[in-house]
Amino acid sequence: MSFGARSAVHGPRSLRSRTALAAGLLLTLLTVLLALPDSAGAAGSGPMTHPELDWMGSTIRAHEGGSTTGHVATPLVTQTPGMDVSGYQGNVNWSAAWSNGGRFAYVKATEGTSYTSPYFAQQYNGSYNIGMIRGSYHFALPDNSGGAAQADYFVNHGGGWSRDGKTLPGALDIEYNPYGATCYGLSAGSMVNWIAAFSNEYRARTGRYPTIYSSTNWWTQCTGNSSAFSANNPLWIPRYSTSVGALPAGWGFHTIWQYADSGVFPGDQDRFNGAYDRLQAFANG
Repeated sequence: MSFGARSAVHGPRSLRSRTALAAGLLLTLLTVLLALPDSAGAAGSGPMTHPELDWMGSTIRAHEGGSTTGHVATPLVTQTPGMDVSGYQGNVNWSAAWSNGGRFAYVKATEGTSYTSPYFAQQYNGSYNIGMIRGSYHFALPDNSGGAAQADYFVNHGGGWSRDGKTLPGALDIEYNPYGATCYGLSAGSMVNWIAAFSNEYRARTGRYPTIYSSTNWWTQCTGNSSAFSANNPLWIPRYSTSVGALPAGWGFHTIWQYADSGVFPGDQDRFNGAYDRLQAFANG
């Protein structure tokens, strides 16, 4: 009887003790997990699985279409031909590009805060050594990390600028999300803030505002057609047609036009909106 009485008395207490212990362990586990880096939040719409396929304009034709001929209209203002390349082109024959009339090149340097193009040095230095005015660009992933963080990563991995007459200001390539939602899950206001953070940090680091590469359609959809950047940031517009078409709000003219994704040059085909001496002035700031 005494044993049974002890069981009746101590059994519930033992159960309560085990329950309390389990609850304590669970709380400790949750505390540890919350203290870890937010890897899921950092990934945004998903892991960066194919950065070698993310180049300037890689999402434009799929979303907006356009001519495949590579023909460009003859504008009233003298234009200077050039190109943009990425790791997708591999080692570029810069002598051939120069012989075909290319006088400037933009080279992909980075994406997010973890990818650098393995062909950056060959492309960036090779275009410079052949005589071209060259610059670098960053493929933006606004749901991956903050704008300032990506600007810092860009500058630290090839995106700098110097007033040597041969270096163009870095470019921010912001276009349709290759990994998920078109606008990276951001509201128009949040997207504008992200771009501003990148732009302001880049200027703080280099003394220049970055050129912004974006299509009118994407810009209208994802920034609410913001005019906040037209006073300071040069515009690089992609449109695979015989005219530039409508520009995003605020910009009265474009600085560079990406008019085709294939042609006489490796990579994408571009026109600087001015004669060569204006391109030199743009490089010098």
